[in-house]
Amino acid sequence: MRIGDLAARSGLTTKTIRFYEQAGLLPEPPRTAGGYRDYSDEAAARLAFVREAQSAGLTLAEIRSLLTLLDSGQVPCAQVTRLIDEHLAEIEERLRELRQTRRTLRTLAARAATTDPAECAEAGVCTILGPMPTPAP
Repeated sequence: MRIGDLAARSGLTTKTIRFYEQAGLLPEPPRTAGGYRDYSDEAAARLAFVREAQSAGLTLAEIRSLLTLLDSGQVPCAQVTRLIDEHLAEIEERLRELRQTRRTLRTLAARAATTDPAECAEAGVCTILGPMPTPAP
């Protein structure tokens, strides 16, 4: 099949397919007598694998390593499992960090709602981001 047909079938652009070839994710297909790329059905399945792996957060380098295993006749299930576990742990950590950032921003938003801009002018800086002024006794 030609690259346009593969693009339509895979939901990718022809530019992306060419990039994947250059990046080593998709082997360069044979050419027709007219010089057109002639992709097999296996190319569509491989692109579906790449897209699914990307949607799981895998990098192109990680995907390339999995495809290398596949191309050598090995089943990469153990490596896929390890990568998924690693990415899941990273996501969990990022979520913890984001929750902490949200708490900080909520505190700052509450502080901003009660801050008098005149206090900032007296302090010479925005006191919303600085330490809370101690109330006078």
